[in-house]
Amino acid sequence: MHMKKYLLKCLHRLQKGPGYTYKELLVWYCDNTNTHGPKRIICEGPKKKAMWFVITLLFAAIVCWQWGVFIRTYLSWEVSVSLSIGFKTMDFPAVTICNASPFQYSKVKHLLKDLDELMEAVLERILAPELSHINATRALNFTIWNHTPLVFIDEQNPHQPVVLDLFGDNHNGSASSSLAPGRSCSAHGCKVAMRLCSRGGTVCTFRNFSSATQAVTEWYTLQATNIFSQVPRQELVTMGYSGEQLILACLFGAEPCSYRNFTPIFHPDYGNCYIFNWGMTEKALLSSNPGAEFGLKLILDMGQEDYVPFLTSTAGARLMLHEQRSYPFIKDEGIYAMSGTETSIGVMVDRLQRKGEPYSQCTVNGSDVPIRNLYSHYNTTYSIQACIRSCFQDHMITNCSCGHYLYPLPRGEKYCSNREFPDWAYCYSALRTSLAQRESCIDVCKESCNDTQYKMTVSMADWPSEASEDWIFHVLSQERDQSTNITLSRKGIVKLNIYFQEFNYRIIEESAANNIVWLLSNLGGQFGFWMGGSVLCLIEFGEIIIDFVWITIIKLVALAKSLRQRRAQARYAGPPPTVAELVEAHTNFSFQPDVVTPGPSAEPYPDEQLPPIPGTPPPNYDSLRLQPLDVIESDTEGDAV
Repeated sequence: MHMKKYLLKCLHRLQKGPGYTYKELLVWYCDNTNTHGPKRIICEGPKKKAMWFVITLLFAAIVCWQWGVFIRTYLSWEVSVSLSIGFKTMDFPAVTICNASPFQYSKVKHLLKDLDELMEAVLERILAPELSHINATRALNFTIWNHTPLVFIDEQNPHQPVVLDLFGDNHNGSASSSLAPGRSCSAHGCKVAMRLCSRGGTVCTFRNFSSATQAVTEWYTLQATNIFSQVPRQELVTMGYSGEQLILACLFGAEPCSYRNFTPIFHPDYGNCYIFNWGMTEKALLSSNPGAEFGLKLILDMGQEDYVPFLTSTAGARLMLHEQRSYPFIKDEGIYAMSGTETSIGVMVDRLQRKGEPYSQCTVNGSDVPIRNLYSHYNTTYSIQACIRSCFQDHMITNCSCGHYLYPLPRGEKYCSNREFPDWAYCYSALRTSLAQRESCIDVCKESCNDTQYKMTVSMADWPSEASEDWIFHVLSQERDQSTNITLSRKGIVKLNIYFQEFNYRIIEESAANNIVWLLSNLGGQFGFWMGGSVLCLIEFGEIIIDFVWITIIKLVALAKSLRQRRAQARYAGPPPTVAELVEAHTNFSFQPDVVTPGPSAEPYPDEQLPPIPGTPPPNYDSLRLQPLDVIESDTEGDAV
């Protein structure tokens, strides 16, 4: 009840504003505002009123248009880039070194025996199909071949190409025996393609190549992946090149180092790799001076004579510079150092600092990326490369029911193999060439807000020279093999010099191109230029908006009251009844005075006195009519409530 009285008082006091109508409010605003223009509308004559009304309306429209342009520009979240270059003491980059060949052929030869024999037979068919019939009786293990064979595609008639089986006339039971047999074809007249099938050979596709070299290399790599995926990781490590065998000499600045200062990891593409200054267990090394004398110097032995012949066609060292505690994706971001040369690499550090939300979709540590990072067990930092590869492996497991050998495997899953997953090659090829798969991973994965890249300037020269070759190889052979004979050759030796350049860093930093100060200054400048207004004018405009709202509320309340009065009056056909009429309609006749009939023996009351009336009725005022109790008659009544 008290709350209702309080609200009625507030509503009554709100009515004492600048006016009770919209017109009165507008006149009051134009007369009291500090904005230029509205005052002239009410002070001038009719012609000038119209002129000033049009001018004020036009300039107000221009201000609103300019405000819209500036607000839209601000909400576009554009950035500006600042660049700074200099030299300072910095952490020396982590250096990852791998051999171009992942394994020593002498240690994996027993695993690749059947595959190598098939490869030799395939090359015979491609190079000399007529002579290959002489060796047709050689026993070959076609178990591997039946899953993913190579075929010839004769395109002499482009509208009706003919698919020919390489071994269609040599064996039975092949998955490709339904192809056209008995016809010979050379690489000159036909193209070599890879046949990929699923669902027991009922659904097949062909992967074409422009060169037979590419075809046989891809086919051999695919089959070798199937073989190595079934070998335990520890056995694969023992089949690669050891650090002691790979790293012959090491020097960082003036301090000697050895293979013990490198952290070994296993990379599916390059076998055993070794990382210098990774910063996992020890503090990162610093470099305070530019030049080769203050960098890292290495002498490596690639052991090229023990390369896998069909798996590795490149000789040399694969190396990559990256940030501490980051995983090296050396296949995509590394470079080769050629054997028999001294390679000098000048380094400049590029540090990119991106603005986060809402300026870009970058992530600080990858916690907001919905992809499970499969490289997290290496205890490395987030990178977009790790995210994209983890995303591909997830798609591989979802679509093919197995994981690819080249990527980390989630717990509880298995690597793909022909024995357990005979359709994996077809599924992997389709997923690898799928544009939708790549776009989905790119859309989900985010760039890192703080990214470090190493720009390299590479130069090479023959090493060692002919004059010094003899004594250098003698010394290195003595140190590694304790042999007086030369056990090394120019074909396998690589010398590396890695150092900072004269300017060793370049910081590229993003900052907001349009901040809130820029927005407010431009909004105020446009408002002041076109309307002569300020922030106080905006407050006045806000005040009149509030008054408009309150007047609208008052009118709606008055409308609701009038509707309620009309509904109350609609109950009666005539005028409202009086209080007396309502009381008479509800009179209780049991309280009426008794009427005594005089009898023969009855005597009248003394002094003609009437009998007492049991009850007194209310006064009969016909002028007293019922009215709604919540109608405010006047300001005085409202204050008295």
